[in-house]
Order: sequence, then C-alpha cells, then structure tokens
Amino acid sequence: MDLPVDEWKSYIFQKWSLLPKSIQDTISTADTLKDIFLHSSSLLQPEDETFLKSLASGYLVGKDPNAPPFYREEGNKKFQKKDYVGATVLYSKGISHARPHTADISLCYANRSAALFYMDEYEMCLKDITRAQMHGYPESLQPKVTLRKVECLVTLGRLQEAGQTIRDLESNFAAKPTVAAAQFQILQRNLCRLKMKVQERERLTATFPTTLTKIFEDMDLREVNEQIPCASSSVSLCMDPLRGRYLIATEDILPGELLVKEDAFVSVLNPGERPPLHQGLASKWDTRITNGDLYCHRCLTHTLAMVPCDGCSYAKYCSHECMQQAWGLYHNRECPLGGLLLTLGIFCHVALRATLLARFEGASKVIRKLSGEISNKDMCSPDSETPVHTLRSDLGGESEENGNIVQTPVPGCDVNGKYENNYNAVFHLLPHTEHHSPEYKFLCALSVSALCRQLEAASSSKPDAAAPPILCSELSTWGVAMLKHMLQLQCNAQAITTIQQTALSGSEENNVTNSRQVRLATGIFPVVSLLNHSCSPNTSMSFISTVATVRASEKIAKGQEILHCYGPHHSRMAVTDRQQKLRAQYFFDCSCPVCQKEKHRATIGPRWEAFCCGHCGALLQGGDVLSCGSTSCMESVSRDHLISRVQDLQRQVGAARKLLGNSQLEQAIQLLLGCRHDAESFLSPEHSMVGEMEDALAQAYAALGDWQKSAAHLQKSLQVVEAQHGPSSVEMGHELFKLAQLFFNGFAIPEALNTIERAEKVLLVHYGPCSDEIQELQKMKSCLLDSPPI
Repeated sequence: MDLPVDEWKSYIFQKWSLLPKSIQDTISTADTLKDIFLHSSSLLQPEDETFLKSLASGYLVGKDPNAPPFYREEGNKKFQKKDYVGATVLYSKGISHARPHTADISLCYANRSAALFYMDEYEMCLKDITRAQMHGYPESLQPKVTLRKVECLVTLGRLQEAGQTIRDLESNFAAKPTVAAAQFQILQRNLCRLKMKVQERERLTATFPTTLTKIFEDMDLREVNEQIPCASSSVSLCMDPLRGRYLIATEDILPGELLVKEDAFVSVLNPGERPPLHQGLASKWDTRITNGDLYCHRCLTHTLAMVPCDGCSYAKYCSHECMQQAWGLYHNRECPLGGLLLTLGIFCHVALRATLLARFEGASKVIRKLSGEISNKDMCSPDSETPVHTLRSDLGGESEENGNIVQTPVPGCDVNGKYENNYNAVFHLLPHTEHHSPEYKFLCALSVSALCRQLEAASSSKPDAAAPPILCSELSTWGVAMLKHMLQLQCNAQAITTIQQTALSGSEENNVTNSRQVRLATGIFPVVSLLNHSCSPNTSMSFISTVATVRASEKIAKGQEILHCYGPHHSRMAVTDRQQKLRAQYFFDCSCPVCQKEKHRATIGPRWEAFCCGHCGALLQGGDVLSCGSTSCMESVSRDHLISRVQDLQRQVGAARKLLGNSQLEQAIQLLLGCRHDAESFLSPEHSMVGEMEDALAQAYAALGDWQKSAAHLQKSLQVVEAQHGPSSVEMGHELFKLAQLFFNGFAIPEALNTIERAEKVLLVHYGPCSDEIQELQKMKSCLLDSPPI
C-alpha cells in the first residue's frame, strides 16, 4: 500500500539485478539525490513505461456509463433488505462513475436521498434531493422527491420552507396535471397529511436545540508557542548531536495536557485493498465498502453522502467546497493519473502532493531552494565530512567563522527561528539517503521518473493556462524533490488513524460496541516529526480529521523530553522484535529505559505471555525447557509443547468466533468454556489468550442479553488488558467503555456510574473531551442519574 504494487517492485528489482556492475556502483555511490535521480531516470525505457501503464489500467478510476445502472440495482437490493448504509455506499459508487448532468447521476442521488432519509440523516437527504434536481432529475418523478423534501423540512422544524414547498407542489399540479389519476390521489393524500403535520408542529412551543459546539473548540492549546505555533508554550525545541532536534517540557505537565495540535501539511487517504479484475460486469465492479467510500479524500471527514470529482470515479469528497479546494490545490494534476498513483503507492502519491502544495509557498523561492540545497552534498550524505562539522551544520547552533561566533539556523526554521507547519519544515526532514539500500533508492527514483513523464505528458496533452506551469518547466528539479520526500517517508510518514466502533456479534440492537483503531490515511506532520521515540512514551496521539493532537499520557517533569512511540510498544512487542523493527525502518538502536531494563531481565517473559505449572500454578521460566518457579515443585516442560497447545487454543477460539458471527451462540459458549478449562492448566491468568477467550464469552452473553454474565467475563478480560497495557492505557479506556455499556444495559447503576467515571478518566487523557466515546459516556451518566430508583 505504501510502496508500489508487487508486480512493479519485482519488475524494477529484476531490472536492477540485470544492470552492469559499473552502473550499479555509480548509482550506489552517488553523492547527491540529484545524481541518483538523473542516473536512474536515464535508465527508464519505453518498455518500462508500457508495463507500468498496463498495471495502472487495472484500476477503474474513470467514468463509465455501464457502472451507475449496476450500482443502482445493487443498491436497490440492499435498500429492500433495509440495509440503508450498504445501499447508500452503492448509490455513491454509481454517482462517482456517472457523468455530471445525466439521468444516471440524478437517479443515484435521488435513491441515495431515500436511504439517507430512512437513516434519519435529513440534512444530507435534502442536499441529495437538491443535487438530483440540479443534475436533471426526471420531471415525472419530481413529486416523489419533493414530498421527501417536505418530510425532512418538517422534521427539522423548518416549517416555513415546508409550507412553501407544499404550495409550490400544489401549484405545479394545477398548472401541469400530467400525473395519472390513481397516483394523483396518493400524492394528494400525502400532501394533506404533510400539511396537517406542518400545522401541528407550528402549534408546538418547544424550541429545537442549538447546533452543537464545534469539536475543535475543546482542542485549543493552553497558550501558543511563539517558536512552534502548533505546540503548547510548555514545550521547547532543542538540539543534540546524538538525538537531533527534539522537544522538552519547559514546565511541569499534567496528564491529558494538550502539547501539539497540528494539521497535516499533506495527507493521502489509504485506498484499502484493491480486488483483481475479472471478466463480466457483475465481478468487474467492486461492491465492498472501503475507507474511500466513507471518508472525504481531502479532509478525511466521515460521510455517507459523497460528492465525486467530475473527472474521475476515484476521488470523492464530503462537499462541493472540499472538491473545489482539492481541485485547486492538487487534484487538477492528479485526476488523470489516478490509476498510476494507485499503482505506485501512497508514498509516491504523498511525495507528489507535497511538491504540488509547495507551489503555493512561492514557486521561485522553492525552486531556488530545491536547485541549491538538493545538490548540496551535506544534505544527503552526512558522512562526507567529519561528524562534528556535519552535525553543527545540520542541526544549527554556534560555530566559529573568522574568529566570530555565528548562530547557524536550525533546519526547518525560518530566519526568525520559527518552526512552522510549512514546506520549508517538510523539506528539512531527514531522508536518510545513506541508510536506504541501492535497490530501494532505484525503485523510488524510477517510480518518480515515470510519474514525472506522465505529468509532463498530461500537461502537454491538455494545456491549462490557469494551472501553474512550474512542474513542466522545472520537472527534473521537482523529480528530485519527490524522490527526497519518498525517502523521507519511511521514517517520517505518520499513520492517521480513527476509532471505528462495531457492534458486538448479535447485539446490534443492544448498543454494545467494540472500539478499534484503524489506519485511515498517511500524512506528514513536521512538528510531530520532532518527537523522538520511546517504547514506553509519555504522550498519546489521536486524530480528528487531518489534525493530530498529542497529549501527555503521564506527568512530565520540567526538563524532561517529550517522547512518542513510533509503533513498537513494549506492551505489544518483545524487546528483540522492537529493536529489529526500529533498526530496519528507522535506522537506530533503541536505548530507551524500558529496552535497557528488558535486555537485562530474567527469562520469565511478560505476564501476558507466561505459562504456569499444571501442578502448583507457579510461573514457569527458562529457555527451550521451562521449569517451575516453586522450589517445592520439580515440574518441567518443553516450550515447543506449550506453544503448540496455545496454537490449538487459538484455532478453537477462531472457530468459536465464527459461530458467534453466525449467531450460533450456545455452541460458541460451550466451545469457549472448554477452551478456558484447558487454558487454566498451563496459562497464566493474565495471558493474552485468556483475555481473548473471556472477551469472546462476554460478547456471546451480551448477544444473549445476559448483561451480568457478560460483564463478569469482560472484567476478567480487563485484568489481562491492564497487565499488558497498564491501567491508564488507551486500550484500557476502550475496554472500560465497553464494560460501562454492559452495566448500563443491565441497569446496574452503581457499577455503571463507577465504570463510566473510570473510563472517562482514562479516555480524557488520550482524546480530550471531544471523542465519540466521551460524549456517549456522558449521555449514559446523565440518563442513569436522571432515572428514578426502582
């Protein structure tokens, strides 16, 4: 997903292996990114581009008149089954493939408005009715959508508009009596009913609630940092020869304090898995729901009422305004290259979009920076001079020049020493050119070269006087910039995530949900990139749309470094695995306190991976052969044998989850209880496998509506989560949220209120007061406190 598709990677790696050794050495030892790009670009042959185009053609990103009728029919099937979300997505797919101002697009918009109406999404329904009418919705069908419009207006309390719409509709009937008699009588009855509804609502004195406070109002920094506008005044930018640029606390920081609030300089939505193409219309069009169907391709807002690009079927937006902004900023260049960008991967797409956005910071200034600094050997090869000199020039600080002390600028800062979220800061993120393998650099360089040639071809075939010609006039310079960004992304790309909630199996009507974090997009955040890694960080990061928020997850003392986890966390991965992953992706050996501690720890292992003695219950320890830790017990067992038993349990729990998914609840419970009995004979009570079984049992009993048993099993699962992730972890917060729902549904008021309070305390630290879970917890608390005693 991040890198090009496997077929292109294999093709380029084979091309590299067939190059003469002298050419490989020339590219491998090139001093600058410019040399790497130019040498590699000269090797891109027409047959390479032809192969790449054949791969790109497999992505159906253009408009196709055959697609809308297919998706409309499939959406109608979902609609008839009352799967309104599924129907909405399929109608949206039809809209994205339809040309503007055609019957196809107007019918899809009208059908989607009906699905939105049944989901109580009245505002979105009204917008879709307007869109259907704008695109030429057939006049004979207008009364149906107009009545739907009146229903929405009445429900929303917009009674004057509703009354006027009814009068307009009656006038149209009188002026054009083209409706059949039987249909006219039905319409008249509906109109009469709606008029009575309007009159009834007008007599009500209750007022509608005001619009909810904008979500970002609770996300403001306590006091803006003059040096780093995206950061709190309680942090400061520092430099060190070993750590590079980093952030420290300038005062004591409390858990939950907002430290960084930064909008992505650039972000690209992850497309999700793309299916292989087959012959035949029914298999040609993808009916699965992906992130691209649910989230705006510019601002990442979740929406069911997508507005497509007029030129392609891939890019979709939450509104016409977002579509126009994306078009003006970058999509006018990306639109004809959709299949190619999906083939070359997200990193290549982010690199292109970053350079397109750079045009708006002063094209001539950026060109001078790229032309001068990209060719600078020091920028790309830190080992070219003595380490001390290189670090001073790269990181800033004091140096001596002609006997005078000169303050060198901090990379990424402007002349006033301010570090902002702009292209200058992005440009100065380290590409670590010397650490990447020659094959990887060759893959990136050839991918960027092919993209540049297609950009040039697209610009020359469709000249646009209004579009900046910069990418054509300085294409090689921009190609080098894209190569730099592509190399930067391995260490500086930030996964933009969102919390998705899914109903527990069989409990859709009981409002009990699982929360899980999913990757939504990939972005570059220059300020967030200043944070160094720790396997036990003191911050927590979350996202709302394209905005990253970094909060203190624990108390941070004045002078202490602000630390973030790059992925390998001590609660999810063993120290050897963490070290290997960080070395491979980020090119450093982690020496954080938790890594130092675990390296010298005895071989018992973490509690959530521990085995216990089948005779006395004490923990087993050792290497290939595990021995009981109790001095009075001589039990020993092979580690491989125990691992085999765990794998057998995993298979059985997987089978039980399938039974849950098929609503075979009793069979799932019996299988899980048998697994639990087996686990008690050799697994620690805090083993992750025990937690998984207890969680599955909690789901099963929740589906049966037995809230007491469900909560009892989930509380045992919570013990495992706490042992692995800690009592204040975000994972603990999500599980407490789920437990609060169980107590709420079972009307166990004291337990529910206590759990809500615990969940709020944890989740507020990680997400602040804006998250959906916090809002839901507050609703549950209010409901319980207002309930009369039984």
